Amino acid sequence: MHTVVIVIHLMLVLAMIGVIMLQKSEGGGLGIGGGSGFMTSRGTANALTRATAILAAGFFLTSLALSIIASHERGPSAVIPASQSGAPSAPAPANQGGVLNQLQRGAPAAPGPQVPQSK
Repeated sequence: MHTVVIVIHLMLVLAMIGVIMLQKSEGGGLGIGGGSGFMTSRGTANALTRATAILAAGFFLTSLALSIIASHERGPSAVIPASQSGAPSAPAPANQGGVLNQLQRGAPAAPGPQVPQSK
C-alpha cells in the first residue's frame, strides 16, 4: 500500500511539473517571458489552471495519505523510557559523570592552558 501511494505521488509530482512548465509566463522580475508562448489562447490557460489545481489537490491528498500510513506503521513510543526492573535506578557512583557532575561535587576542574611567567 505504501509503495502504491508513493508511485501515485511521484506521478502527480511529474505531471504537476509538466503542467506548470506549460503555462504562460507573466514576465517576472527579469523582464523576460510573456509575448508568444507555446499555448497562448485563454481556453488553454483555463484548462491548465484547472489541471494544476486538480494535480495540487491530488498531491496534497497523497501527502496526507503517506503521513497517515507512516504514523500507523510506527508503534507507540514513550518520551521517558521505562526501566527494565520497574524500580528507580540507583544514582551514578561519585567517580563517574561528566564535567558538570564533577563541578557540582566540588572536584577540581581540568587544568587550563599554561601561561609562562615573566621574570
